[in-house]
Amino acid sequence: MALTPVLVAAQTAPRPDADPRIEKIAAAVSEERLKSLLEKLVSFGTRNTLSDQTSPTYGIGAARSWILEELRRSSEKLRVSFDTHQIAQQGRITRDVDLRNVMAVLPGRSPRRIYVSGHYDTVNIGGQNVSNSSAPGAAAAGGDRQTRAGFDPNVEANGANDDGSGTVLTMELARVFAESGVQFDATLVFIAWAGEEQGLVGSNVHAEDLRKANVAVEAMFNNDIVGNSLGGNGIRDAESIKVYAVGPEDSPARALARHIRKVAGIYVPSHRVRLMAREDRFGRGSDQSSFSQNGFPAIVFREANENFERQHGANDRIDGVDFGYLAQNARVNAAGVAALALAPPAPKVTNDRGGNMLSRDPSGYDATMRWNASPGAAAYRVYWRDTWTNDWEHAQTIGNVSQFTLKNVNIDDFVFGVSAIGVDGQESMVSSYVSPVRAGTTIKRAQ
Repeated sequence: MALTPVLVAAQTAPRPDADPRIEKIAAAVSEERLKSLLEKLVSFGTRNTLSDQTSPTYGIGAARSWILEELRRSSEKLRVSFDTHQIAQQGRITRDVDLRNVMAVLPGRSPRRIYVSGHYDTVNIGGQNVSNSSAPGAAAAGGDRQTRAGFDPNVEANGANDDGSGTVLTMELARVFAESGVQFDATLVFIAWAGEEQGLVGSNVHAEDLRKANVAVEAMFNNDIVGNSLGGNGIRDAESIKVYAVGPEDSPARALARHIRKVAGIYVPSHRVRLMAREDRFGRGSDQSSFSQNGFPAIVFREANENFERQHGANDRIDGVDFGYLAQNARVNAAGVAALALAPPAPKVTNDRGGNMLSRDPSGYDATMRWNASPGAAAYRVYWRDTWTNDWEHAQTIGNVSQFTLKNVNIDDFVFGVSAIGVDGQESMVSSYVSPVRAGTTIKRAQ
């Protein structure tokens, strides 16, 4: 028997789409503070993972100590520490190294985590478009240049945009969220990675530790190269930001990307979120991949129109950063994180064996969705769309139940999903019912 749709009590009266708490958080992002933070960050000359760790004014040691202390100064509510790993010589890590991610945790009511990140390390290999080997298929990003004899990790590498922009965005959001006065359900983790330029080393070891400890990571918002509005082709775009999300179509990463675009449309409507159905750009990557490969939903923000001549070289200076644009990108992050952190966790739509809980019950021609209840949910919203489209076309808000039936809706013709809604109207990401893959029949050939 089909359940009768009901509206959650909080939605029986007209209410604005925007939550004043999230509006306040987005508005609190300071363009001036982003600039001040980046001016100080680039003053350390280089932040190469293998650069000087003892100087108080130059190299990665000085930079990470300043990031740590600045996060502590931002708010006493933040739990700030080094996430330290001893990395043995390997690949672009040409000697044993003390690697330190810098982490600030804002505890929530629940242990589920939402990450915001950028990588603070830098590299100077002569520029992003410099060829590094005559061998076929050599990476333009400098894969072997860093391992050549004589490579100097202490050469100047300001990394103002790659990825000073993502680092100071992360630091500013740590301050904004900690001082917002809002109690979030999710625990927020703001982290600046090291070792990204040597192969995502810092984020890899951290994500592996999370997986081994079975930590609940709901989302990872990575920011890598998000501060320049003038592309190398001379075209300026200060009104949009790209969000890359690994597939398949209904992966948790794609659900996160759709959430970001929807929320940004409410809180930062002048800034367009461009969803990119790829893990990242051709031949390049960043720290979100470490999380994806360990089973966590993760996306990366990228500026709309890059200038490759200002990456991985001496030209990546602060005069190439548009702080108004960077602030807008920070606000898009802030809105997406806040909306998710205030909402209940997304419903689980699979059983203990990993099978999805979608059936043709009761008639054989209906769509019955079942799910496990989400802590803190006051209602749920079911979604469906045609199988050939990539975004939800239909939605219906229902009560605080754990199943719902759409009569005479064939599960072969649509994709289905469900989200959880909290008492204050905030909505989780959508959990999709993924069609199971059946093994093909093996045909034996005559010998």
